Amino acid sequence: MKQINLLNLNIQNITMSELLEKLRFGGVVFTPNLDHLMKLQKNYNFYQTYKKADYVVCDSKILMYASKFLGTPLQEKISGSDLFPAFYNYYKNDSKMKIFLLGGIGKTAKIAQQKINSKVGRDMIVATYSPPFGFENNQQECQKIIDLINHSGATVLGIGVGAPKQELWLDQFKNQLKNVKVFLAIGATINFEAGDIKRAPKWMSEIGLEWCYRLLSEPKRLWKRYLLDDLPFFWLVLQQKFRLYKNPWSSVQQYHSTMLNFKNQTVKNESKISKEC
Repeated sequence: MKQINLLNLNIQNITMSELLEKLRFGGVVFTPNLDHLMKLQKNYNFYQTYKKADYVVCDSKILMYASKFLGTPLQEKISGSDLFPAFYNYYKNDSKMKIFLLGGIGKTAKIAQQKINSKVGRDMIVATYSPPFGFENNQQECQKIIDLINHSGATVLGIGVGAPKQELWLDQFKNQLKNVKVFLAIGATINFEAGDIKRAPKWMSEIGLEWCYRLLSEPKRLWKRYLLDDLPFFWLVLQQKFRLYKNPWSSVQQYHSTMLNFKNQTVKNESKISKEC
């Protein structure tokens, strides 16, 4: 599968229809936007988690502009809030696709469940859970969530608790979810499906101004993200254009690789000495 390199992330150059068909066989899907790219410059665990995902697809029109500027254009924007409804409509007649929604506040996920099941004409969303704040640091709460998902019979997990929390949680616990084959990190999508938060008008999304709509809708929560934290992205892309960008984790990876080689060589030497003795 062709990939496009943007800063320190490889993004699959794939269309929505191609991705939906591939998910028939399972996989972990992350949908990076500009904010994710900036977090990937600062959070090594987040970076490592992203590298393990089966599908990394473009969530942002701005990333599409950046990839075109770099001479490696992406085919299509596949945001989590577009992918999720496309997924449940694509598989609405497939009884093997049973979804658990993890996220939202209060009754948000339950409302989303009712609305989606009404749309598809069956109980496709089999269960939901809105975790308390800080759940990811509570081992008992995490075990409760694992048990809920396993007992629900769900084969698909849609998790929307914000980045990097949702990606890190999936990486840590997905192997304990016995029946789940498809893992979708979908951010604010549960809120959109419930109708608690309105999405930007389609025309704004299509030209890359969805961030502006969200900023105007939630200025107190989002002003720092969009106006301070994310601005260096454009400077980093310019650096990549002129081959000046350096992966901030390259030295860390080199160190881990060196230590692994040293450990393997030590084991071989000890084994050789043992045989000689």
